[in-house]
Amino acid sequence: MKAGDRVTRRRLTTLFAALMLGARFPPARAQPPSGRLVLYTSQPPRDAQHTVDAFRHAVPGVEVSFIRDGTTQLMTRLEAEFAAGAPRPDVLLIADAMTMQRLKQEKRLLPYPDAAVQGLPPSAYDPDRTYFGTKFITTGIIYNTKAPRPTSWRDLLSAAARGQVVLPSPLYSGAALIFMGTLANLPGLGLDWFDALARNGAVAVQGNGQVLTQVAGGEKLYGVVVDFMALNARRAGSPVGFVFPRDGVSVVTEPVAILATAHNRPAAKAFVDFLLSQAGQRFAASQGYLPMRADIAAPAGFPPRDQIHLLAPPIATILQQSTSYLRRFADDFGG
Repeated sequence: MKAGDRVTRRRLTTLFAALMLGARFPPARAQPPSGRLVLYTSQPPRDAQHTVDAFRHAVPGVEVSFIRDGTTQLMTRLEAEFAAGAPRPDVLLIADAMTMQRLKQEKRLLPYPDAAVQGLPPSAYDPDRTYFGTKFITTGIIYNTKAPRPTSWRDLLSAAARGQVVLPSPLYSGAALIFMGTLANLPGLGLDWFDALARNGAVAVQGNGQVLTQVAGGEKLYGVVVDFMALNARRAGSPVGFVFPRDGVSVVTEPVAILATAHNRPAAKAFVDFLLSQAGQRFAASQGYLPMRADIAAPAGFPPRDQIHLLAPPIATILQQSTSYLRRFADDFGG
């Protein structure tokens, strides 16, 4: 093991120990989970490894192997495994709830009625408890600090913002589709807001990273982006600010679910419980994400929770209407 790896591991061990201090876990099972757990996740590589390490620190009897890729690529792999009758993963931890909702409708997910949801808002998990949000990732407005600070989504329709707005396309981004579907169902905005945004000269790009690059570089003054990317860039010295618009912000919850075909159900349930526990939520906050539990402090850079108007996404409606949303967006901004 290289010296740098040893230092990193020591730091992680110290962090995990601090996260566990005072943590409240679900009642102990008759026998601690053990064996092998297979995880498919769309988390960024570093986050995925640290999540696995944190879980193994909390539940040392379980060995975890994971496949990390984009949600679309993971689902292509999983569909092929379903077709072959040999799905590999026990647990999914992916970007958006729409994919989970579709899997639920296909009866691919295992209900977990005893999941440790105490302390979580009801909007954080599926009412039938087949999938569970693990964090709040909101979409708000990033702006270059040389521009006036916006406060509302309507500010992006102003003359000052003409030709100065960039946003991720729902044709490529699941978070962007949830953003569109959430605002489409928000009184006072709706799909007409997207039409007006296009008429005001806004442009669409494939992902949040391109939005950040253009606004930080001054190519555009305003953008639609996920919170942690903007806040991390600001902490690193980039000339940007981030606003949680007063109209409300859409939410991606990075849900976790157990497959109905899971090979190691006890370990899979332990993994879900860890992510939802106080320790798991502290860990999410340590990675820069807004925890779902109100009793866990938000990371630096986030305003008080009562100043963030979270809009619960109508996942079933978005899934049902996704084709019409995407067609409307393509008509406005091009494919």
